[in-house]
Amino acid sequence: MNNVYYYLRYGVLSLTAFLMSVNATQAKSMNDEMMWPYDLSSQLITQDFVTVGEATFSVLFWDIYKSKLLTTSGNYPVEVTQDNLLFDINYLTDIASKDLINNTIEQWQHLGIAAEVYQAYLPQLKTLWPDIKEGDSLSLLIHQGRSIFYFNKQYIGVINEPEFGQVFLAIWLSKNTSQPKLRNKLLGSTNEK
Repeated sequence: MNNVYYYLRYGVLSLTAFLMSVNATQAKSMNDEMMWPYDLSSQLITQDFVTVGEATFSVLFWDIYKSKLLTTSGNYPVEVTQDNLLFDINYLTDIASKDLINNTIEQWQHLGIAAEVYQAYLPQLKTLWPDIKEGDSLSLLIHQGRSIFYFNKQYIGVINEPEFGQVFLAIWLSKNTSQPKLRNKLLGSTNEK
């Protein structure tokens, strides 16, 4: 009888310790994710974002999307630890998720970004980015180095590696972008450092 009591007591203590560690891990994960809003509209209300520039991307006679670059300082580039950045794309046509990924890869290749740099992000992007319909928006909020994605202003996921945001934004904002006129409009009248 004492052995049964011992095993029951040991089992309950072990289970309690396990549940406490799981709860602590979940609490940390929830705290990390609660640092940013699930609804981007609330972030726009509570943060003083300033439009740096906006542009429309077109191919021949077809408008593909409108984009807008906003920062809390009103400048680009930003001080990652102090400023937030929002890059908003409003689509004017349908585009499949796989085409979005392929176009992103093509632009990274155009910029000469090494495959080993961007390939690490592809599984996350394939999970995050949905198929786009005309009128949808895809937004990137850079907050304390994290890249938080929103689809139609609703949170869809985060990439925590600080370098991702700059690699992604380079598609539009690098001096070597394939679309220099679009870059100039997005940067507006700011003096690039």
